[in-house]
Amino acid sequence: MNVPPRVLILCTHNSARSQMAEALTRNAAQRLAFPLDVHSAGTEATRVKDEAKTVMAELGLDLSSHTSKTLFDVPDPWNFDYVITVCDSAAEACPVYPGNTVRLHYPFFDPSGGSLERWRAVRGQLQVQFDAFVRSLKDGQPVPDTYEDSPAVLVG
Repeated sequence: MNVPPRVLILCTHNSARSQMAEALTRNAAQRLAFPLDVHSAGTEATRVKDEAKTVMAELGLDLSSHTSKTLFDVPDPWNFDYVITVCDSAAEACPVYPGNTVRLHYPFFDPSGGSLERWRAVRGQLQVQFDAFVRSLKDGQPVPDTYEDSPAVLVG
């Protein structure tokens, strides 16, 4: 029996980017009928921001049951095939994983404190990146090693 790849998406507070990326990755895997075990965590736990819930609900993705958690709240926290950081501070604080874990860094702008348009722009960038990530896994191709989308114009 094949075990689905395990993916961990890390950010500082697990309140916005990592939560959105988790939901988008899970959704992409479902759409592509590719089994993935997806989790998100932060270097510290706070709360899932209302703006993240709002912009994800616009896509039909419900974050209302999501909670902010640390790595130690995730099942089997040292056993992931992919660990993806979505902010620079999480990349710096990320612990060392065993040699078979692929570490990726996809830095995204922090939409916190910005307008819903800013949140939607970051959500769109996350969706492009994590769709490409899941599609690469499904197709047996190398996963994107960096986030290379052109920077979106982020309005206040």
